[in-house]
Amino acid sequence: MNQEKIGKFIAVCRKESGLTQAALAEKLGITDRAVSKWETGKSLPDASIMLELCGLLNISVNELLTGEHIIMDNYKDIAEQNLVEMHKQEEEANRKLLAAEAFLVTLTVVASLSMILAGILIGELHTVMAVVLCSLGSLITLLGIFYGLKLEHDAGYYECPECKERYVPSMKAVVMAPHYGTTRKMKCPHCGKKGYHKKVLTKS
Repeated sequence: MNQEKIGKFIAVCRKESGLTQAALAEKLGITDRAVSKWETGKSLPDASIMLELCGLLNISVNELLTGEHIIMDNYKDIAEQNLVEMHKQEEEANRKLLAAEAFLVTLTVVASLSMILAGILIGELHTVMAVVLCSLGSLITLLGIFYGLKLEHDAGYYECPECKERYVPSMKAVVMAPHYGTTRKMKCPHCGKKGYHKKVLTKS
């Protein structure tokens, strides 16, 4: 998607609707700085407010994502192109989250093991320092595991092996589930059957 083109289109539509950046921002419950970033192509509107934004600007979501008014003859093709593009962007964002999880887990293991090992090595000379290092190492491990699980939970969906439905489970379900890698044994909220549900990056 061409963010600069979309930004210019938002600016034109806003002016056609007789709204200032501040007025549009107020109606959407955001800052005028956020609107300014859209119009300069530095960012895109969040998906949660796209429908409301389009309603205020009297355009469709497809027109917003295309950055121009769409002739009805081309509407279906452009809509499909926008869906494919959004699908790719979602997949890439979720891939980055899983990569961040892998990096965090590696960093946590190295840091915590280094602290615990250092604590053991200086144990006879500095008992208090050894206890502090081992405690910090253990704390880092727990925090790393928690944030790693949070990143995994937020990245994409899980697919039921039985009904093939894709869904986002609760954080508790992810934490408590037996697993190997990012595949976890959980109960499907759709068919109710338990199984090893694999991590997938997109809804479909």
